[in-house]
Amino acid sequence: MPSYKRVLVDGGTYFFTVVTCDRKPVFIEDASVALLTRCFQDTMIKRPFKLDAVVILPDHLHTLWTLPVGDSDFSTRWMLIKGNFSRHNIGINEGFVSESRFKKSERGIWQRRFWEHSIRDQEDFNRHCDYIHYNPVKHGLVNSTLEWKHSSFTSFVEKGFYPLNWGSQVGNEVKAMNYE
Repeated sequence: MPSYKRVLVDGGTYFFTVVTCDRKPVFIEDASVALLTRCFQDTMIKRPFKLDAVVILPDHLHTLWTLPVGDSDFSTRWMLIKGNFSRHNIGINEGFVSESRFKKSERGIWQRRFWEHSIRDQEDFNRHCDYIHYNPVKHGLVNSTLEWKHSSFTSFVEKGFYPLNWGSQVGNEVKAMNYE
């Protein structure tokens, strides 16, 4: 089995992809998105971090976080978020759960792992923000980034980082924005 090492940077900024088990559309209902949002908020109280950007799609989510100086423990934060969501969620994946998941008291809502990338510089941050905000259009869920409500896109527009029509499939070229 390969030996995987995560890059841990004190006070670092990270891009994450977290996927539901078997790509089930867990976040198709607003109530599930609201519960996930509360789980993020609860975790941020216990283990602070800055949620720089986010998009929640039916079967996965992408986030950008910045951890406090002297802290690089994003794994515990994800464990808290995912565990809290699983404990408080009613009706998701009440069907078959594999023996290994059953032994670990897992409900089969989440993939066990997550993917992370340590952000290297401002350009890398900008590219990942664009990726996050354009993702619902990329997956064919909407025609414009503005149409997807489970995203930080509108707050970026309010801050002046994007024009309102950024990320539209019709007549607009998608280009990286500058968030400095």
